[in-house]
Amino acid sequence: CDWSSDVCSSDLVIATLISVFAGPRFVQLLRRWRVGQRIREEGPEGHQVKSGTPTMGGLLIIIATVVPYAIFSSFGTRSLAVLGVMLGCGLIGFVDDYLSVIRRRSLGLRGRYKVLAQALIAAGVCVVADQQGISTRLFIPLVDTHVDIGPAWYVLVFLIIVGASNAVNLTDGLDGLAAGTSTIAMLAFTAMCVIGFQVGQRALRVPGIDDQLSGPGLFDLQRQTSETLDLAILAAALLGACVGFLWFNSYPAEVFMGDTGSLALGGALAGFAIFTKTELLLLLIGGIFVVEAASVIIQVVSFRRFGRRVFLMAPIHHHFEMKAWSETKIMFRFLIIASIFASVAFVLYYVRFNQYA
Repeated sequence: CDWSSDVCSSDLVIATLISVFAGPRFVQLLRRWRVGQRIREEGPEGHQVKSGTPTMGGLLIIIATVVPYAIFSSFGTRSLAVLGVMLGCGLIGFVDDYLSVIRRRSLGLRGRYKVLAQALIAAGVCVVADQQGISTRLFIPLVDTHVDIGPAWYVLVFLIIVGASNAVNLTDGLDGLAAGTSTIAMLAFTAMCVIGFQVGQRALRVPGIDDQLSGPGLFDLQRQTSETLDLAILAAALLGACVGFLWFNSYPAEVFMGDTGSLALGGALAGFAIFTKTELLLLLIGGIFVVEAASVIIQVVSFRRFGRRVFLMAPIHHHFEMKAWSETKIMFRFLIIASIFASVAFVLYYVRFNQYA
């Protein structure tokens, strides 16, 4: 079973190398096309110097992910569905970035059109999930119980896709923050999928398994094991792409991922959570994204309801900027917190991996 780790490692390395070596030319191309970031005036004053920095760097992440995935995967339906969510959300972000560039202002695609497009993506995911026999049950960690929410699960799919993609988008406000926290989340998903594959392989090698699971049962186990490996390969490719992108996106950033990258990464996180049946664990795997989104919600509700601001500025990373924390200090502390969140999620998955199905 160790070869699964070797495949994912090779996959990760290739994605990283594509990002690192293609990055300089890609950044030069963006500069030649004058694809520069527009900074909102209501943001921190120190960010105005970043105006004009090349954006749409998410295209590099997507390319560096797709190439090694195409080389190593067996194109399982579930991994293709996750890739489809990533590409679909990335396309929404690309349109948003493109409109911002040609209109020369920070606002691009209207929010209602984004949500509508995300709803169409969610509908496609639900169709694939039905075809794949994905359960509508949720496993609740700690209490170790399953809850079947029936048709409400399809609504949850929509909320996960919209929530995750927009949460990563909100987090993408400091150099390297979204890419770094996404790297940690993808590392967790890669490890979880590798474990799932190795457990499936061991089950297939149990003496007499052919008699115990003859016919459809054995075929389902083989198919699910292969699908899990493909998910691991896709997660490893995305992990490597984010690591390579950080080479250029770390402070001071030479390129921004833009909505093209942040929405794509958020969509990928949502897809992995849905097709690995870790919907609730996503709250921990993407803990920083949850905190960032929650800070915006709290700020808006508090101001509209009570006329008071809880934070100096939202999302919360701007709050710490206003308290004179440097970007690197905020990023590294957030990465530490993200690592703790993801580690807890991984442990919860590891001790009950057979229940997430």
